[in-house]
Amino acid sequence: MTTLTTPIRPEQDATLRPVPWRRMVWVTWRQHRAALAGVAVFLGALAVYLWLTGLQIRHSYATACHPASSLACNINFTGRYAVTVNVVRVFLQAVPALIGVFAGAPVLAREMETGTFRFAWTQGIGRWRWALAKVVLLAVVVIAAAGALTVLFSWYASPFFAAGYAIPFATDLFDVLGVAFAGWTLTAFAIGVLAGMLIRRTVPAIAATLAAYAALALATALHLRQHYLTPLLTSKPDLPGATWIVSQWYTKGGKFAFPARGSQIVSALQHFCPSSSLPPAQCLTRHGYTWWASYQPGSRFWPLQWIEGGWLLALSVLLIATAVWLVRRRAV
Repeated sequence: MTTLTTPIRPEQDATLRPVPWRRMVWVTWRQHRAALAGVAVFLGALAVYLWLTGLQIRHSYATACHPASSLACNINFTGRYAVTVNVVRVFLQAVPALIGVFAGAPVLAREMETGTFRFAWTQGIGRWRWALAKVVLLAVVVIAAAGALTVLFSWYASPFFAAGYAIPFATDLFDVLGVAFAGWTLTAFAIGVLAGMLIRRTVPAIAATLAAYAALALATALHLRQHYLTPLLTSKPDLPGATWIVSQWYTKGGKFAFPARGSQIVSALQHFCPSSSLPPAQCLTRHGYTWWASYQPGSRFWPLQWIEGGWLLALSVLLIATAVWLVRRRAV
């Protein structure tokens, strides 16, 4: 009598296989397609406006600004488009903050607030993979959009730099040019991501993102940027137009006398040059004072850009890494 035996099947692994990255990216796109579409429409409309207006500006510069110091250039070019470029500049400076508010802060805060993250963590995704898939995809989109926009704005604003109406070092222009603009946009996004993970509520995270970004931008523009590289010193007033003058002061007998701006120089001019038609520096020079300035030459624009872009990138990576670490540490 033969005995029939049934082969024993190996026990199947009950653990869930990790979800492929491409599926996680697809889910992230599905979740945030409305926000991404809104950002695309907003930046696309701005890009179209820059392109159309930029063509008009470049045509006006080519016909009126030869030479750039002519009266026709002052009236038909700078006088006509000065307000336009200032409005565009203000708009661009608001872009990183808007990205941080509407794309960065809600990424983790909304799911933490509603509790939907608990379901996602049971689908074989894992905490850190879930966080990275959501954050990295949006960060790449943010950097690409900011980079394209700043290239277009540089083309748009180049006639104003050529005419001497503005310099790239200007406080209200430096952070919307070159790699700095992409760095600030990514940093605002990263601040929003971390604020959302810490606060876990969307509206308070938005407010915290705005406050933190504004404080960092102001501190950089007013105090940090001028110390990236040691400024040069000069006592010659005929500096090139693209030079960034960091500070100015007067000395007498080799010792500091007073700054070149403020109430002290006003008092000195009233005392030494009450009715003189000479420039202030030339008049004060006749009375033994020497004008000094610390400055950054125009050749340092890109080194300063890379320094600012570099530390902003490092800060963004640190903020995002901290947010992912907090996701892994969070109790369900």
